[in-house]
Amino acid sequence: MARLFGTDGVRGRANAELTAELALDLAVAAAHVLGEAGVFEGRRPFAVVGRDTRASGEFLEAAVVAGLASAGVDVIRLGVVPTPGVAYLTGALDADLGVMLSASHNPMPDNGIKFFSRGGVKLDDTVEDAIEQRLGESWTRPTGADVGRVRDDLGAVEGYVAHLVSSLGQDASLAPLKVVIDTANGAASLTALAAFDAQGATVIPLHADPDGLNINDNCGSTHLGSLQEAVLSHGADLGIGLDGDADRCLAVDADGAIVDGDQILAILALAMKESHALHSDTVVATVMSNLGFILAMRAHGVRVDQTKVGDRYVLESMNANGFTLGGEQSGHVIMSEFATTGDGVLTALHLAARMARTGKSLAELASVMTRLPQVMINVPNVNKVRAGLDPVLQQAVTAAGRELGESGRVLLRPSGTEPLVRVMVEAASHDQAQQIAERLVGVVRDRLAL
Repeated sequence: MARLFGTDGVRGRANAELTAELALDLAVAAAHVLGEAGVFEGRRPFAVVGRDTRASGEFLEAAVVAGLASAGVDVIRLGVVPTPGVAYLTGALDADLGVMLSASHNPMPDNGIKFFSRGGVKLDDTVEDAIEQRLGESWTRPTGADVGRVRDDLGAVEGYVAHLVSSLGQDASLAPLKVVIDTANGAASLTALAAFDAQGATVIPLHADPDGLNINDNCGSTHLGSLQEAVLSHGADLGIGLDGDADRCLAVDADGAIVDGDQILAILALAMKESHALHSDTVVATVMSNLGFILAMRAHGVRVDQTKVGDRYVLESMNANGFTLGGEQSGHVIMSEFATTGDGVLTALHLAARMARTGKSLAELASVMTRLPQVMINVPNVNKVRAGLDPVLQQAVTAAGRELGESGRVLLRPSGTEPLVRVMVEAASHDQAQQIAERLVGVVRDRLAL
């Protein structure tokens, strides 16, 4: 049986794979596992629950709240709030458990359930496995005064916005900037606009009118076309593209060019190094970060610690080593001084603040690195287990690496869920990257055929 929890909680099509019954059972199991682990410390436990703007979040929120309360957990409903807002408020309100209902950048019919333990930290694999194992078990239900109580605190989100703004420090006005913010009709439709407005920026909202059905619908960080058009038509200095739960951020410069997560990470890394806030002069990134990012950081005396793909692996390295900045090309950026997870609005504020403080355009700041052409080809229906073992394939990869030298690299990455191998090549030119990638794809198909 496949593991229920994925890399970012439990996800599925709402009311199909992810049902109200499953949501309720997960909430009960989480309460029991955390309680038995001593998380509640002998006191009456309480949880905070937030959701994004999906219509399905309404009934899933009701199910999660019912499950927690039936297990004796008091619940504060936060309403619509970004995922990093739930993480922050779990810690700020000293809650024992945080629950976010969102499928992030996925299409509207999907939804998901993500848990945070005390302090706003994601659950580790062992706790998630324990929750799965407890699903459907019989249990003694509290009654009378022992059942959980439920109340709303929609104003708590204002504390999250205040935290975002305070992270910039004093005298961090964004007044010179005109900013278009695409909130993907999602969870940050109010918070992102409020945070930028509080710092004096001229804010132009885009896709900030959620109706429960339009989240991520041809908008946000996965569909930047309309943001590029809006930046150009309004003569804006900066465009910000968030996803449905606002845990990632991409940007657009004044000329309409996309600034990806690697470039944002590079800008913030140099800013933090300059202010002595970059621990050990190290930034954490994944193996999918563009080689141009690695070379740029090396040129500026910043070491890059590379992890497996996934923000959870970035966070693991940061926590283990005390690093203060990490992220992914997709726009997940973690600033550990202010957040326990990727926070798109926080990232956007610090990116804009760097522009305001230096007086430089986003294009100037992003030019610190040059993105090398990158080609990635998926090779399906192959034995992915042998990708790192086949001697002929390894020889081909080594030969390609020698051919590219320091101006490129090769990465073979087996899929975590399918019989598929991803071949990624970076080179000085797109043609060279394409040629080498296609050559390696042929070797993968020949040597790893099922």
